[in-house]
Amino acid sequence: MEAYKKWVRRNRDYVHSLESLANGLTWLLPERFSSSEIGPEAVTAFLGIITAINEHIIDSTPTHIHTNSTESSFPYSLCISALKDLETLVEVVAEHFYGNEKKWNFIAITEATKVLVRLALFHNHGYKMLLHGGETPNVENSANASSSPHSNGGFTKPRGHHGHGYLQRYPGQNPWNLEGRALSALSRFGENARMVSEPTWLRRVQQQQAIMDPPTPVVKRHTLSSILSEKGLHGVLFVMGEVLFITRPFIYVLFIRKYGIRAWNPWFISLAVDLLGMGITSYATGSGDNRKHKQFHISASEKDELKRRKLLWALYLMRDPFFSKYTRQRLESTQKVLEPVPIIGFLTEKIIELITGAQTRYTYMSGS
Repeated sequence: MEAYKKWVRRNRDYVHSLESLANGLTWLLPERFSSSEIGPEAVTAFLGIITAINEHIIDSTPTHIHTNSTESSFPYSLCISALKDLETLVEVVAEHFYGNEKKWNFIAITEATKVLVRLALFHNHGYKMLLHGGETPNVENSANASSSPHSNGGFTKPRGHHGHGYLQRYPGQNPWNLEGRALSALSRFGENARMVSEPTWLRRVQQQQAIMDPPTPVVKRHTLSSILSEKGLHGVLFVMGEVLFITRPFIYVLFIRKYGIRAWNPWFISLAVDLLGMGITSYATGSGDNRKHKQFHISASEKDELKRRKLLWALYLMRDPFFSKYTRQRLESTQKVLEPVPIIGFLTEKIIELITGAQTRYTYMSGS
């Protein structure tokens, strides 16, 4: 195993190239979006987990580690990535063997597991905002924060121990995750795209500078009591907003189990939780107003995360019953208009076919 770790770390660019090639080849597998999709999804999930493990090996390179007693050694990001790689396979297998209705029991279990892991990550990392659902560690250089030199998300920021691997895949993350796949790019609306237009080479230079920075003194990890005493109401509201964002997919699935995917109740309740969570977080962080003295400061990467979460609201257009009643009709009318146009009509037909196929999978449109 040590020999494999050394090989991955020495040939990281080659490994990333192989992963991208394999990602494209999986779309040549037959029976996509059909009842016999188990095989292709199993291959995709397996390779996705291997990719996540490789990224974790690269991130844990000794030269990239800053010793910090406040950070947990448990690989939360790797665990979340693996769960996201498996969730579509779980949905496909459950639907194949147990039917369209009972599959929601298994999806609920998957979402509950992700909630527990993310809440544990949120707690163990001092209640800092989760970036990309916890797949990207919140270890931005303090020089880029919008608050005091050593603050992050309103808290004193411990230095991270993750290196080039996680930060390099910040825009697209793990190419085997749902975010890294072509259809998933459609379903995530911006999760593959960084909100700031920095070139890749510039981000890499900044990452190298962050690695070379001398370690700062270890600070005590924040707890709920310390947040309440230091930040008061704004700190509590920030935690509430994050908890709502983390638990929203699980709440959505529970209501789908009760009312069905075609009912409006789950759709509206999920949207209400999203809006309430974002409203609370925006108020707590002072984003969206012009106050000079904000109670709760957030870093640049956390501001980008809030923008990404707002972009995810576009997925409500792709979720039933809104999709069946409104979006599908718009897509079909667009296809009819462009159908006579050479090439463009053909491409439009294929794109709409992919959209329609992806929309049938909860995991492609969940935004979780």
